[in-house]
Amino acid sequence: MNILAISDKVIDYLYGPGCRARFGHVDMVISCGDLPYYYLEFILNTLDKPMFYVRGNHANKIEYTRHGNLTGPRGAVDLHRRTSRHQGLLLAGVEGSLRYNRGDYQYTEGEMWSHVLRLIPGMLYNRLSTGRFLDVFITHAPPLGVHDKPDRAHNGIQAFAWLNRVFKPRYHLHGHIHRYHPNDPAQTRSGDTLVVNSYGHQELVIEGN
Repeated sequence: MNILAISDKVIDYLYGPGCRARFGHVDMVISCGDLPYYYLEFILNTLDKPMFYVRGNHANKIEYTRHGNLTGPRGAVDLHRRTSRHQGLLLAGVEGSLRYNRGDYQYTEGEMWSHVLRLIPGMLYNRLSTGRFLDVFITHAPPLGVHDKPDRAHNGIQAFAWLNRVFKPRYHLHGHIHRYHPNDPAQTRSGDTLVVNSYGHQELVIEGN
C-alpha cells in the first residue's frame, strides 16, 4: 500500500493542479496535523483516496472559509483516541502536543496517557482477530527520545514511546518537529517500530498482511 504522509507545511505542488499527476498513485493519505482543513480537503478531493488524520497543537476549533465553516476536513477520518482498519491495515491515533500554553490541542502528560490507554481495547481486539496489535500509530507529537527536542513545546511523549515498546506497531508517523536541515532525520528505527517524521510530506510503501 502506498501512503502519503503529510504534516505542518503546505506544499505548493500538493495544493495545485499537479497534485494528481504527482501523487495519484497513492492508496491513502495520512495527515499528522497542523495543516489547514481546506488544504486537506483539496488533497482528499483531488486524489479521491481515503484520508485519516489527527490534529496538531496549532489546529483551530473552527476554520472560516468562503465555502463554509470547517471543524475538520470533510470526508476524512479523525483518528484521535480511535483504532480503525483500512484494507487490512490497522491504524490508531492521538492528536496534539504537550501543554505549553493555553492551546486547544495541548495536553498534560497524564492526559496523553489517558489518550493512549483509550486505544488499548481496540488494539487487543486487533490482536485477537488478526494476530497483530497495530500497524501504524499516527500522532502529531513524536515519541519521547526519537526526533523530539529539549524545549517543552517539542518534547516527545512518554506514553507514545511506551505504546511502541509494548504494542510494536510497524510504523509511527508523526509531525510537529520541523526539518530545516538535510541532516535532520526523517526516519529512525526504534525497536520494532520505524518512526517517520512526516513534516512536509513523506511517501511510504507498507506491505499488507
